Amino acid sequence: MPAPSTTPLPAPAVLLLSSIDRVAVALLLARYGLTLALVSASETIPGSYWGDSEAGLRGDALYARLDTPLHSVLHEAAHYVCMTPERRAGLDRDAGGDDAEESAVCYLQVLFADELPRIGREQLFTDMDAWGYSFRLGSSRTWFEQDAEDARGWLSQHGIIDPEGMLTGAPRSD
Repeated sequence: MPAPSTTPLPAPAVLLLSSIDRVAVALLLARYGLTLALVSASETIPGSYWGDSEAGLRGDALYARLDTPLHSVLHEAAHYVCMTPERRAGLDRDAGGDDAEESAVCYLQVLFADELPRIGREQLFTDMDAWGYSFRLGSSRTWFEQDAEDARGWLSQHGIIDPEGMLTGAPRSD
């Protein structure tokens, strides 16, 4: 019997920043005062909480490489939008927040995907599930459609979405 392989499994296939309209991503982030800062393939991503190819946050910059998954960019951008101004001012790597805010972040990244040409929530649901996001009802789609009332309420309470669930274009201000 051969010895088990020590070769790491490949990352799940998800949409990478290299295969989408990065200008559209940069414009979306700019609406919230966030700058998309691309780093070279050989560089470590500044402010990345998870390391490897995952997006990073420092101040009002979101760092990514072309091999960064889009869902990671949108997730970190949503963290930035959902945090208090005080936390944004001191931001370096760890977005912090509680479980309610994390749920709102996941919901917001889906809304962000709808703002990007040829992306949309269906692609993001697929990528979130492939990457291993974990939700009580199973899939990200089922969570979003059937179990995310608390996330919607949180986003509405903080002025990030309006009563109809549409983006206001404003980050959290309280």
